[in-house]
Amino acid sequence: MISLFKSLKPHSDKEKTSRYTHSAPPGWTPAPEISHTHGQYEDAPDNEYQDGISFCLKYSLHRPALLPSYITDQIQSQGARAWGLEDPHTSRSSSTQYSPYSNRYRNRFSGKVQNISKDSKSGDPNVVRVTTTEKCKDFCILSDLPIAAGLYDTFGRKGVYFEVMIHEMDAPTSFITLGTACKPYPTFRQPGWNRESSGWHLDDLRKFFEDSDGGRDYTDNGRSLPLPWKYEAKSKSKSLYHSTTSESTQTQFIPDGSIIGCGYVFQTGTIFYTYNGLRLPNAFDGAHLPRGELDVYAAIGFCGRTRFDVNFGGETFKWLDGNTWEWRVEGIAGRLGSGMGESSGMAVDELPPYSR
Repeated sequence: MISLFKSLKPHSDKEKTSRYTHSAPPGWTPAPEISHTHGQYEDAPDNEYQDGISFCLKYSLHRPALLPSYITDQIQSQGARAWGLEDPHTSRSSSTQYSPYSNRYRNRFSGKVQNISKDSKSGDPNVVRVTTTEKCKDFCILSDLPIAAGLYDTFGRKGVYFEVMIHEMDAPTSFITLGTACKPYPTFRQPGWNRESSGWHLDDLRKFFEDSDGGRDYTDNGRSLPLPWKYEAKSKSKSLYHSTTSESTQTQFIPDGSIIGCGYVFQTGTIFYTYNGLRLPNAFDGAHLPRGELDVYAAIGFCGRTRFDVNFGGETFKWLDGNTWEWRVEGIAGRLGSGMGESSGMAVDELPPYSR
């Protein structure tokens, strides 16, 4: 059912959660697909919808920061294995440390996050393992280290990339979201729903960037993406007194065993996704710019019973280009940015920030 609050809400409400107030140059359309007013499946509760907006209005984005020396030492010694996910049970999570949200949304997460062991001889997999139960509500976890650090030079690197292997997901009852976000971000909101965040939602396969409403269809210039299809039976009543008939429709879906990747291009702010090693069309351009003003984190959302692994590069990527140095996350700990382009975060040919 369409919520009363969302049906009465002016479109400008979601604009207020963005830090950008200007429009993109004429003729430049980063996301040509139609923006839906409502979700394909069940919408988030009104109070969570409004709390997400209020959270972003109340708490300013964090400025980019230098990595502590012990972190850079870890990156140099462990490479991509140094990355993990925030512990959803501690105050380090993005919104659980902010009152009144700390009490209101403290017990939403139900499951377990197993980060990579710091002991290289442990024999454990070089991926982050996540399991959630059917009691888990909409939740977002960010990487514990940024995947794009605004104060550091990106010379010689195209972008950054990570992957998720899905072991268990039953969309739309349970689903996973991949994307990016900047801190602080409300953990009770899926990636892409609020300020400075993007997400590909694997229940309805729509893409979101700062979109608290229904998102956009993720297509290849209006054509379907190269994803599997399945038949869904829908009942249709012929009359008040007679039995129903069944109709079949085809829908695309992400099956268990799939590997979904998310990439971010530094210069253009392009966000793209991959499916089983195949790069899909760009989802958004001009995201998280100017680059030097933000630290960007990997964002993983989920709801319901799921099981998946997050690979920051500790294991070989399915998307082959992601294994080259141009896309490796450990390249973040390079030299500090210097000169007008890097210190301001805006390279000469860099696109302006994303705008609808």
